[in-house]
Amino acid sequence: MPETGAPATPGPEEDVVDLLLAQHARVEQLFLLVIGSTGDTRREAFDELVHLLAVHETAEEEVIHPLARNLPGGGDAMVDDRLAEERQAKETLKTLIAGGVDAEGFDTGIILLRDAVLTHARYEERYEFPQLRQHVPGDRLRTLAGAVRAAEATAPTRPHPSAQSAKGNLAAGPALAVVDRVRDALRKPSAG
Repeated sequence: MPETGAPATPGPEEDVVDLLLAQHARVEQLFLLVIGSTGDTRREAFDELVHLLAVHETAEEEVIHPLARNLPGGGDAMVDDRLAEERQAKETLKTLIAGGVDAEGFDTGIILLRDAVLTHARYEERYEFPQLRQHVPGDRLRTLAGAVRAAEATAPTRPHPSAQSAKGNLAAGPALAVVDRVRDALRKPSAG
């Protein structure tokens, strides 16, 4: 079985590692687009980035990290390191969402976020994903990819109705809605 090479073409053989690798590549593209654009293009790219990061991090928190904790060779320490990286990135992201793409400091903040997120992704690719491929059955990894894909496809891109204020709705709504959908899909019993 391959380590973590290039993501496979989406399909029945795609596993959750392939899917997350493809998301890492898309996240990197979106950071480039956000950093290199202005106006509506920047705003749309940032919205897509927020959506994808919410789907991706929820999948990791609900699926990847719990699986990795049980792996031989220090799974707990590896996961704790990844969670610390995720917490730091989430705080930066919240600040960027609250201020918007036109806020003073956005340019610096998005570069800091990019560096943190891409460093985090490289650690996953180097340490966590190969361990999953080595120790988790392929059919289980493929089933999990289907659950993450289904959640991603049905996740709304508009604000979450439970956010209390307009600013809170703007800041947290889309990410909360995505998190809800991903968690629901991942908790459903799989058929297969």
